Amino acid sequence: MKFIAKTLYGLENVLSEELKSLGAAEINVLNRAVSFTGDQQLLYRANYCLRTAMSVLRIISEFRIRSKDDLYRSCKRIGWDRFLSPEKTFSVVPVVNSPLFKHTGYAGLVLKDAVADWFRDKTGTRPSVNSENPDIVLNLHISNDQVTVSADSSVIPLYKRGWRTEQGFAPLNEVLAAGIVLISGWDGNSVLVDPMCGSGTIPIESALIACNIPPGKFRSFYGFQKWNDFNNDLFDGIKKEFDRKTTRPDLKIYASDYSEIAVSQTQANVGSAGLTDIITVERRNFRDLEAPDDNGVLIINPPYGERIKISETDNMYDMIGSTLKHKFEGYKAWIISSDRESLKKVGLKPSSRTTLFNGALECTLVKFDLYPGSLRKKSPKIQSYEP
Repeated sequence: MKFIAKTLYGLENVLSEELKSLGAAEINVLNRAVSFTGDQQLLYRANYCLRTAMSVLRIISEFRIRSKDDLYRSCKRIGWDRFLSPEKTFSVVPVVNSPLFKHTGYAGLVLKDAVADWFRDKTGTRPSVNSENPDIVLNLHISNDQVTVSADSSVIPLYKRGWRTEQGFAPLNEVLAAGIVLISGWDGNSVLVDPMCGSGTIPIESALIACNIPPGKFRSFYGFQKWNDFNNDLFDGIKKEFDRKTTRPDLKIYASDYSEIAVSQTQANVGSAGLTDIITVERRNFRDLEAPDDNGVLIINPPYGERIKISETDNMYDMIGSTLKHKFEGYKAWIISSDRESLKKVGLKPSSRTTLFNGALECTLVKFDLYPGSLRKKSPKIQSYEP
């Protein structure tokens, strides 16, 4: 079978490595996606175990067209009973960039008609279209004359892990948080600190990685469970296989935030994920924090965009830089922000930069190596910042 795992821009290579570890073949890095091949078992593994995939599509058919009629005829040749039956509902998600179609929606209607007519010809009845809560979601991708028809095996995006009970304001996408941790190389052998934890996404995703807890453990539904070829025994076996690999290493993750509401939300989410013995949560201003160990990894997702007033950013980023220099020598610090100008206020030279997207926001993930001793000051003056 051919598959496409969709992801966020900048995480394609991370996702590729994840797929390789699961046994995927013919891996090919695309834009915001990775294509690969495998069997039904790999499809279930990918949905249950991938941390940096947004969804996994199973390619049903690929072909070229010269006209709108070609699209209908080719779609009607597909054996739709592999996925659908007349009593089930379906929807179509079209993505079209072709001079053959002036309206994306029209191409979607052509696919819907082809599916309905295939069942009417074969069975005398047809499945209904349900755009709100369909049993099966079909993806139609047309680029010039190249058409790809796929079935969405995830349906509910994979970043919706199932552990989150408190949403918070503008929370970091779980897939992005996991990607940042994997890019950082943190493996649980040192402490991890998130001093602006928001609702706790980074600490929780870090703990799931360190404990080898599958990101799908808390989910109750995947799209492939409604396919006609769904093998419940195979899927149960895969879940048990990976659940047995979870560990409880001796590690500590420290999450803090100045906001009392954020701390409360993080505590609720940490409890929901069953990680209260690993993640320490407290209300602290970053400038008042003391490093919990001589070395470790620190990941910061400071407020940016609509989360903070422009007039506050300079003071905040200056405070971040001062605190890092004077209190976290020996650490590797990672900051993700969409505010490039404010990042300069940190006052440290980055050792690497990575472009990532948080939703529609283009962000920069910067790494700072805080060498012990070389930046120490006898009388540090930490800038005050009160959000």
